[in-house]
Amino acid sequence: MKIYTKTGDGGGTSLFGGTKISKDDIQIEAYGTVDELNSFLGTLIAEIDDGILTQELKSIQPILFDIGSHLASDGKMPEYLPALDKDNIVKLEEAIDRMVALLPQLKSFIMPGGNRRIAQAHVCRVVCRRAERRVVTMQQNQEDLDTFVQVYLNRLSDYFFVVARYLAHLDGIDEVKWNPK
Repeated sequence: MKIYTKTGDGGGTSLFGGTKISKDDIQIEAYGTVDELNSFLGTLIAEIDDGILTQELKSIQPILFDIGSHLASDGKMPEYLPALDKDNIVKLEEAIDRMVALLPQLKSFIMPGGNRRIAQAHVCRVVCRRAERRVVTMQQNQEDLDTFVQVYLNRLSDYFFVVARYLAHLDGIDEVKWNPK
């Protein structure tokens, strides 16, 4: 099987279901950003050696693939799309609550950084927020998109913020607080 097909050389691509659209369409932006997030998440996973956190992060990757498949669909073949399990939102909330219970109360905005893995968690957070914005724009034009996608991405960005704080806690690094002048 060849990796290159040359079918996209003119700036177009096909959605799952066969509909052809431009590569700069909001739908491509949405699932492309989710794919980008998954790549950044892979980099974060490579920096983590905490068993529970590593497993949580690894469990998010296939969910992002599932979301990407829904975003890449033209809706003509919904029976082939993976199910989106709303329990995954609850799992994120439980993980957030578990980590927050170990952290000092947040009293100011914090700056991204501290060390490589903390910074990488913040990169995941902001790319996730961008994916969420692209999905919101997409939903304005496509009402049949499962609301799970937007809610999950919203919760996931919160999760990455808390992961960054949790990693700072584990690593004994003081969070850099934003000090407005």
